[in-house]
Amino acid sequence: MKLQTTIPLTPETHQIDYKSKVLLLGSCFTENIGGKLDYFKFQNMQNPFGIVFHPLAIEKVVERAVKNISFTAHDVFERDGQWFSFEAHSSVTALSQEDLVVLLNKRLEEFSKYLSEASHVVITFGTAWVYKHNALNRVVANCHKVPQKNFSKELLSVGSISESLKNTASLILGTNPSASIIHTVSPVRHLKDGFVENSTSKAHLLAGIHKYNTLQFTTSHQSSSYFPSYEIMMDELRDYRFYTEDMLHPTPTAVHYIWKRFKQVWIASETESVQKEIDTIQKGLLHRPFNPESEQHLKFQQDLQQKIEKLKQELPHLSFS
Repeated sequence: MKLQTTIPLTPETHQIDYKSKVLLLGSCFTENIGGKLDYFKFQNMQNPFGIVFHPLAIEKVVERAVKNISFTAHDVFERDGQWFSFEAHSSVTALSQEDLVVLLNKRLEEFSKYLSEASHVVITFGTAWVYKHNALNRVVANCHKVPQKNFSKELLSVGSISESLKNTASLILGTNPSASIIHTVSPVRHLKDGFVENSTSKAHLLAGIHKYNTLQFTTSHQSSSYFPSYEIMMDELRDYRFYTEDMLHPTPTAVHYIWKRFKQVWIASETESVQKEIDTIQKGLLHRPFNPESEQHLKFQQDLQQKIEKLKQELPHLSFS
């Protein structure tokens, strides 16, 4: 008896291995997959400007990186003694205007370099709802708790989402033609928008990606793929036990399950033995002995260090804290 519907997945040809450089942009679910890549020591960069949720915000930061559009004093503002940018997450902040501009441009430089070298770009969209700053007349990535009266809330149309994806892909491929772009929709529910509004938002994102992918197919310029993380959560893990206490975010078990499904499609099978070795090392580093000075533990540490050194000979970029 089959007690679960399983989404059929086909392995991609240009898979991720330990030579790959993966760039991850988008919603907080990006950090779930990024956390797994970090754990298994795949080369990756995650959200240089912090978490961003919608297609226009991602397009904007990619445009800055590709066209080398530096941040200036006009791109930051002060609130309650802290400086922020409407193009970055609240975690990207400083105590002075000058310090924040310097920080943003340093991250922009690092982002631009990594983008030009990335083998894979994973973009996760969280919502199609956006906020337009009325005085500035532009959509922001984050409101930074600025009073609601300063913004107008809008729902991106399917067409505008598709157009934004096309623009972002053109920018990426213009500077890095060999990059594989992977789109996905976050399974995290944005219920602050409302139940119906969240469903509408996810539907617009899915339809926008589908429209863009159809356009790629008809023009024979297939450069982007879709990974169904949202559908896996909704259809394979359709139970509240796979949500954290807030009933919005996936549990570690759900993240691990989606990661396993992601591996089936995007992680090269020949990396499996290295992943197992790294997992052993990671668990060893977390081990807390009853007697740190015992001969048994000292021998355990010595063996662990030998495993690390051996692995570093194969993969020089590895580092363990």
